[in-house]
Amino acid sequence: MVRVCIDDFAFKKRYSYGTIMIDLDSHRIIDILDSRDKEPVIEWLRNYPNIEIVSRDGSQVYASAITEAHPRAVQISDRFHLLKNLSGAVEKYMFRLFPARVEIPATARTRTPEMQALLDTRNRAQRIRFARTKYEEGLTVNEIALLMHSSLTTVNKYLAMKEEDIPEDIDSARERQHKVAVSTREQKIAYVRKLFDEGCSLQEISRITGYVFNTIKRYLSEDGPSINGHYDNRRPGKLQSYESEILELRSKGLTYTEITEIIKKKGYTGTVDALRVFMQKEREHQKKCETKDSESKEYIPRKWMVQLIYKAIDHVKGITQEQYEEIIKKYPILGKAYEMLRNFHELMFSKNLDKLEPWMKDAEKLQIDEMNSYLAGLRKDLDAVKNSIIYTYSNGLAEGSVNKLKVIKRIMYGRNSFELLRSKLLLLESFHQIN
Repeated sequence: MVRVCIDDFAFKKRYSYGTIMIDLDSHRIIDILDSRDKEPVIEWLRNYPNIEIVSRDGSQVYASAITEAHPRAVQISDRFHLLKNLSGAVEKYMFRLFPARVEIPATARTRTPEMQALLDTRNRAQRIRFARTKYEEGLTVNEIALLMHSSLTTVNKYLAMKEEDIPEDIDSARERQHKVAVSTREQKIAYVRKLFDEGCSLQEISRITGYVFNTIKRYLSEDGPSINGHYDNRRPGKLQSYESEILELRSKGLTYTEITEIIKKKGYTGTVDALRVFMQKEREHQKKCETKDSESKEYIPRKWMVQLIYKAIDHVKGITQEQYEEIIKKYPILGKAYEMLRNFHELMFSKNLDKLEPWMKDAEKLQIDEMNSYLAGLRKDLDAVKNSIIYTYSNGLAEGSVNKLKVIKRIMYGRNSFELLRSKLLLLESFHQIN
């Protein structure tokens, strides 16, 4: 009985691909093919009539080719790809539904009065109102000046100012641009929904509006947000590891230039302008946190929530257990998605087929589009999925062998034909020791 795994590899990514076959017992590469199309793969597989077990990924081309070439062969869907695709589906759902920072009730009041003052004084109007509020609370002019890092003359000027002379609190240019973008998108959503309510099909809506089908489906979805999912997304950069220190130093009254000099001694290589932009964004977040009932809010970056798909909470540094519980309380469906991921991982290694169908039914109840698409793929390849639970074989050997093939291909770059590549690879495999 011959047991093999089959996978594709790239000659030139996104343009041309080949196929590789590995013996699961000897761990040797059996052969490679310069195509991954169905007909050449069928013809190639028929050259190996004693194949009885085949491990593969979710490719329907390979599934169909194996079925036609070896109808009695046992096909096993690779567990890694099943878990990876499920995680990817949940990740796509989170990027579609959640903003770059998720608002939850504050789990801890950790800001000092100096830090709160720093974030409460975003512009001149806010500084004037802040000084007057603190004066009404009983603080002296000296105390307010120290808190705001302003001169006594400036604070006295703020306190003596008439109410009608206080300037209006205006949004920053970034906030104004964002509001215009949200308004525009809401109009697009309303127009698409209006066309759909009038009986237009997706094809007709696409023709009228010029939007692609995925955009139309997102606009028609009830849980589709009007805010772009990438808005306010904090990209990793030179400043990231110094952010908390910058806030603390700025709250003590240090200038941006002084702060830059301090953190440059610790390895920062960016500019002082980056600090100003960072502080502007932090003040905007503070403004979002303010509510009419004065309830304290905090924001959790979506990237930490995405990491919970792949890691336990103890290994995600940006989120605490208390914050996680607040997120799940606000978004119960997210907690169910996390639980479903854990259950599927246990199912894959349980050797218990009876758990698969109940898990799929529970997943369908979540009514997540990305999940339903994944489940449709599982049902289409159900026998191979069940075999992945029963058998221990996987495509790990194929992934490692493809890496070996890539190394050889790059060494021969610019002077190799496919036949030369195949001959060299198989020659090297002939010296491979059987495990």
